[in-house]
Amino acid sequence: MAAVTLRGVRKRYDKNIEVIKGVDLEVKDGEFMVFVGPSGCGKSTMMRMIAGLEDISEGELVIGERVANDVPPSQRGVAMVFQSYALYPHMTVAQNMGFSLRMAGLPRAQIHEQVGRAAEILQISHLLERTPKALSGGQRQRVAIGRAIVRKPGVFLFDEPLSNLDAGLRVQMRVELTKLHRELGSTMIYVTHDQTEAMTMGDRIAVFNQGVLEQVGEPMALYQHPANRFVAQFLGSPRMSVLPGALVVQGGVTTVRVPGLQAVSLAGAPRFDAAACRSLGVRPEALDVSDPADDRWNLPVELVERLGDTTLVYLRVPGLPDPVCAKLPAAIVPWAVGDTVGLRTAKGALHAFDAAGQCLGTV
Repeated sequence: MAAVTLRGVRKRYDKNIEVIKGVDLEVKDGEFMVFVGPSGCGKSTMMRMIAGLEDISEGELVIGERVANDVPPSQRGVAMVFQSYALYPHMTVAQNMGFSLRMAGLPRAQIHEQVGRAAEILQISHLLERTPKALSGGQRQRVAIGRAIVRKPGVFLFDEPLSNLDAGLRVQMRVELTKLHRELGSTMIYVTHDQTEAMTMGDRIAVFNQGVLEQVGEPMALYQHPANRFVAQFLGSPRMSVLPGALVVQGGVTTVRVPGLQAVSLAGAPRFDAAACRSLGVRPEALDVSDPADDRWNLPVELVERLGDTTLVYLRVPGLPDPVCAKLPAAIVPWAVGDTVGLRTAKGALHAFDAAGQCLGTV
């Protein structure tokens, strides 16, 4: 096992194209860290720099106690699992898993033992004599993971390993990878654009946006206390609704003002400068939707999505391109498109953002 430390790391492809813009991050020894962000945000490039597949333009990479900037990939003590599996089609599962050990000159008996142990962990012992074409997508991914396990690396790197699998198998593999981390106790860095994978798998999440590390922390800490509007809207599905608005505090009461909607009063005053607020965000599950009443936003229903146990109700806000989404128990949603319902936020559920998109706090 080994910790991974990034200090002021930058990546440039020429003078005008900088894709990683000064990242400082410490991945603790034995931690499951998830790099998450939209496509093109730089997370996979960061992973490839750790692996040694991309040069570091500026800054320092430390793996364990060794500066690794100029260390060849094969000597960094890392093993990478790719999205495409990258298995040799003419080799059996056992041969694929043991290939790197054969290249290292290990005795055949030791290779057999290490491959057998990894296959047992991944529950693929019965597949060792098959070739990749005789395997399902999930089985191929297990083989790719097994190939990494046999090397006994200090750090495992996973680059969107589940993106080629169907939805049901993705859920199963998420559980298995989490169990694998607990069993091995190794440092793991996992790249994904899927915020559900990030929330369910990571000990901590590092959220990237356009080459910048926006926020790092435990999944629920980032979900409940995002540093800015980008993190707030990226984590969560359906995503947080953000409305232009202002807060007015008078006599111990905070009034929420959103253009085109009636003012709503909340008891108490925020613990931040309310005058700096320029927009307000609310998550779908934090909305209380009921019959029209005073001191609520009365909005028309634009769309109803019934998902079985829950129902998503999309409500049109005058003058805004995107509706507000409310996530409710299925049993309490009698409305249809065109109905008008009252909407109010739960206490402490409104996130206030300043003009730069930084989160001020909640009201």
